[in-house]
Amino acid sequence: MPIGRLCVLMSSAVSPSSKPPSSGSGAGTGTGTAGPMGPKELELILVKEQNGVQFTTSTLVSPPHTNTHTHTHALSHTPPSGEERETWGKKIDFLLSVIGFAVDLANVWRFPYLCYKNGGGAFLVPYLFFMVIAGMPLFYMELALGQYNREGAAGVWKICPIFKGVGFTVILISLYVGFYYNVIISWALFYLFSSFTSDLPWVNCNNPWNSPNCSDLWANNSLNDSQKTTPAAEYFERGVLHLQESGGIDDLGRPRWQLTSCLAVVIVILYFSLWKGVKTSGKVVWITATMPYVVLTVLLLRGVTLPGAIDGIKAYLSVDFMRLLEAQVWIEAATQICFSLGVGFGVLIAFSSYNKFSNNCYRDAIITSSINSLTSFFSGFVIFSFLGYMSHKHNIALDKVATDGPGLVFIIYPEAIATLWGSPVWAVIFFIMLVTLGIDSAMGGMESVITGLMDEFKCLHKHRELFTLFIVISTFLISLFCVTNGGIYVFTLLDHYAAGTSILFGVLIEAIGISWLYGVDRFSDDIQEMIGQRPGLYWRMCWKFVSPCFLLFMVVVSFASFNPPKYGLYVFPVWANVVGWCLAISSMSMVPLYALYKFFSLPGSFCDKLAYAITPETEHHLVERGEVRQYTLHHWMVI
Repeated sequence: MPIGRLCVLMSSAVSPSSKPPSSGSGAGTGTGTAGPMGPKELELILVKEQNGVQFTTSTLVSPPHTNTHTHTHALSHTPPSGEERETWGKKIDFLLSVIGFAVDLANVWRFPYLCYKNGGGAFLVPYLFFMVIAGMPLFYMELALGQYNREGAAGVWKICPIFKGVGFTVILISLYVGFYYNVIISWALFYLFSSFTSDLPWVNCNNPWNSPNCSDLWANNSLNDSQKTTPAAEYFERGVLHLQESGGIDDLGRPRWQLTSCLAVVIVILYFSLWKGVKTSGKVVWITATMPYVVLTVLLLRGVTLPGAIDGIKAYLSVDFMRLLEAQVWIEAATQICFSLGVGFGVLIAFSSYNKFSNNCYRDAIITSSINSLTSFFSGFVIFSFLGYMSHKHNIALDKVATDGPGLVFIIYPEAIATLWGSPVWAVIFFIMLVTLGIDSAMGGMESVITGLMDEFKCLHKHRELFTLFIVISTFLISLFCVTNGGIYVFTLLDHYAAGTSILFGVLIEAIGISWLYGVDRFSDDIQEMIGQRPGLYWRMCWKFVSPCFLLFMVVVSFASFNPPKYGLYVFPVWANVVGWCLAISSMSMVPLYALYKFFSLPGSFCDKLAYAITPETEHHLVERGEVRQYTLHHWMVI
């Protein structure tokens, strides 16, 4: 495995007074005097085999007719600390980790409903279109960026120091998401424990938490009565959340010990999955990433045998191409692509940074992003087979039971399961799937934070266990606000603001920094150095033009279509929305704040400061000689 490459200019005649070039001065900066035959390049390759034996090879080659800066980055894939970076135990560990992170609860509760609501099968047209022009290119870009630079979300920006703030932006976003995402897993864990009983607790209205309004809503055909609620809905809101004991976000109450215990179990699982790095997390995903597929298959086999299931699947796949004339359909498809692939959280960068340098990240990007989309599509058959069954059983229209979000997996689906023979068994199977879907996604988010900060603050490398403990405990303490009586209001606020517009903004800046400041041509050279082939024109065009335009459009739409959060009939007070916006701005502000800090901390005139700020750190010696790629027209025009 190549771990370093030193390129030294040699000449046929060297002045006696000349000194050998220093390895720290950058490649191609030797001081020898060229003889009549011109300079030659001696390439020394340090190779380390897995058995610990080291050897070197050297090749005397003619220098290519390019600027010297094209060779200086050859050292950048060596870990900056000088220590060999940890790598995945097996290639499949990395693939399962990426798939496990990207395939999360949203694949189950969001995509099927969007497909049904926006023209059925016709929705796949804009979805696949945006997948091809933006989703896959951005996915590929992040995998390649992390693998080549071998650092987390902040450290990779040594390629363009002024944009390092975007690394802190995505780290903060991942941290914020962890505050409430772990709560979803704790809900699923609570339901899982509650399912180990002969009679599921959400099947009737004879429980202490039920209100006088509790009624079998479907059987009584009382859909027009807004006061009626189902046993499943009351179990979630009154039996699990205890929402009836809260007057709003300004009346949270104390954390519920049952949910706090479940949250603590989730935190313990996360800690012991992450504390030793990818060597342990890579083994955990063998269960958490594969179990959902087993469960989805089992549930589908059961679902298609239910009466009315085929009608539900037909409604899911029904094609209405006229819906494609509506702008909202395209906007929702674009939004789903942005969030379903997990781009912009720093997770793909962190995971790929532990790959071997020569790993084929192009193939990985195609495989994992395709599996993510296919999983979303496949889960629709599972969901709508049961929704069709509910529609048939209670003789009501399918659109009365079809919904998305937590209501689908914690109210509608449990209610459908409760009507089956052997319902506790099916409930256990379903909630095991939800827990495993959530765990590996939460692991990815935490790994983004841990890797990103450890690579930025090198002193943390020797204390990974303690630092991981600090991160998960901090997350746990903040999450306690979400398991109070009014915790669902905090949850809704975090879900609405923590990773909405801010994540789109972060990916936009990331795409601009790589494609325009660093340069698509240079980025393509990096990929060629890793996998032996240069990305095709299609990928380069997407990176430089299509993806940034797409992301800019999404940021504008996100601001223009913003609606304050609501939970049911509850409207959040003004101060809560102000807190939400402060949360969103706190992550986005990292970009301009760090840019200002970096710019004013650099020496020289305005032009010198700018040159240092936008030039890779390995090329700062070229700036001193006045060689700045970004100050040439060629840099901006080349693709």
